[in-house]
Amino acid sequence: MGNSSSMSEQPKIVVIEHGPYIVTGHVPLSVEVITPNRDGGSWEWKQERRFEDRERYRLCRCGHSKTKPYCDGTHNEIGFDGTETATGAPFAQQAETTDGPTLVLKDAESFCASARFCDNYGSAWELVTQSDKKKQRELTIHEVERCPSGRLVLRDKKTGRPVEPEFEPSIGLVQDPAKARSGPLWVRGGIPVESVSGVRYETRNRVTLCRCGASDNKPFCDGSHLKAKFNDGLLE
Repeated sequence: MGNSSSMSEQPKIVVIEHGPYIVTGHVPLSVEVITPNRDGGSWEWKQERRFEDRERYRLCRCGHSKTKPYCDGTHNEIGFDGTETATGAPFAQQAETTDGPTLVLKDAESFCASARFCDNYGSAWELVTQSDKKKQRELTIHEVERCPSGRLVLRDKKTGRPVEPEFEPSIGLVQDPAKARSGPLWVRGGIPVESVSGVRYETRNRVTLCRCGASDNKPFCDGSHLKAKFNDGLLE
């Protein structure tokens, strides 16, 4: 028999029917804040807080827990409808392509979390068509790599490989001070997400999961937290 540390569960997120997300595997949890450039556009991420490490925890999915980000059972009191509505189709099947000279941009709009990193000093769709120029290529990569939802993904035409940031398995609680809103769960580092039915969604380097309860693409975020005026109380 191995010791308890060697028997530790692998990182995983399980969607509970009309309930929370169950996170297992000692997944680090932190507050991640969208910070602006000099023109006020979304530009960089800043970690504000790291929560105590836990082997297993439950994260609120309905948006109404009094102990956010953790679940306190309020979903039962309010009759939360957490029915999953995402197609489950792989990213490649949903994505449209913008071909540039050195980079290819893949865009699956249904995953958009409205973080707005993609439109600084030219939009990612415009910049990629000029990716043979050093500045435009760097800006394209900067904007796309900071997209938390993975709506946008780049591929290097020379190597054929995705251009992706490196993440350890972790979850960020997105905060958007410019909009005075709290955003989704930013799931990083290829953590599997398992549906209520037990089927796993495509495992990806970065996705965003709804935690305001209002998304029309559950369990994924679709930017509805802005209209819902979601605030988890962690926004300074």
